[in-house]
Amino acid sequence: MHSERIHGLDTLRALAIVLVMLQHYVLFVSNEDTFGFIGTVGWIGVDLFFALSGYLIGNQIFAALRSEAGFSLGRFYARRFLRTLPNFYVVLALYALWPAFRGGLEMPELWRFLTFTQNINLAPGTAFSHAWSLNIEEQFYMVLPAVALAFAAVRPPMSRAWLALAMVVGVGIAARWILWEQVVDGQRYGMYNYYKYIYYSSLCRLDELVAGVALAMLRNYHPDAWARISARGNASGAAGLGVCALAVWLFLASPRGLGVTVFGYPLLAVGFGLLVLAAVSQRSVLRTLRVPGAASLALWSYAIYLIHKQVMILLGSVLARAGFAPGEWQAVAASFAASVMAGLALHLLVETPFMKLRERYVPAVARAGSGLDGQPERA
Repeated sequence: MHSERIHGLDTLRALAIVLVMLQHYVLFVSNEDTFGFIGTVGWIGVDLFFALSGYLIGNQIFAALRSEAGFSLGRFYARRFLRTLPNFYVVLALYALWPAFRGGLEMPELWRFLTFTQNINLAPGTAFSHAWSLNIEEQFYMVLPAVALAFAAVRPPMSRAWLALAMVVGVGIAARWILWEQVVDGQRYGMYNYYKYIYYSSLCRLDELVAGVALAMLRNYHPDAWARISARGNASGAAGLGVCALAVWLFLASPRGLGVTVFGYPLLAVGFGLLVLAAVSQRSVLRTLRVPGAASLALWSYAIYLIHKQVMILLGSVLARAGFAPGEWQAVAASFAASVMAGLALHLLVETPFMKLRERYVPAVARAGSGLDGQPERA
């Protein structure tokens, strides 16, 4: 049985989808500084999604591994697939079968979407390009539980698990550094290469997922330390805001420079990790604060993420022909409202029926029992 709802996680998830929508509107509709610096760095919403997923999925796996019932890999994959694939396949079908929906953009080979490898060497500007983040998450869902089971079978000291996480971050830092020097620095198509080989790369974008997993490990394998740290949720939240502000400032000052490319993502991971910690800490303001509409946006966020960009692009053309410039508030309001409504429709018509099937036939990742975290999983 689930315990109280953690409003802080809803708030962070709602913030993440709003940030992504702001940036996509600027990039693909208005092509101007519509929302100030927030629109410029709205891409960090994806990184916030990664941190949330790392914590929620990691906590499910580790809690089940430590439970008497044990962890079921098959049940985990069944729950993941029922959660993520139906919405994805419906939107993918719109892009693949309805040329007008993709607005004339070239679409990568269908097999790349079906195998969740579309993000590998992804050419910027292609149709359904924002599915790159879903590819990374699906890869994460496939790998983490298998690695966790292997560690549980061998039972090494926990220090080795922490070392493994540190090595993942270190490999990402090294990969970004090497790739920046080889394909970005001084290259004619340096910015194009930056996105193709660094920004969309699984190896280069694991920092926030690792931050979430680290929190889940701390909670499940170091309960005394978790109790001490989570008792200071407000301090964690303040520190997280400070670190995120610093990271944003660095990305604004040198958007794709070497220093921020190499170290900016780990810094952002620390900031978002601290915010997730604050969101789940007892007596934290972020945990208990109810932001109007946040719970609904959080619930629909996955569906909105999948559908919103093309809705904005197509509606933007219609509004422009009707005389509404993209920067006018009427066009902005209409685009965001239409995106949310399209996401809601996808959630109700596709996601909800499959979620009901999941709760009926695969109610938990453990071999027996029900919820493990006190927060309905929305990762």
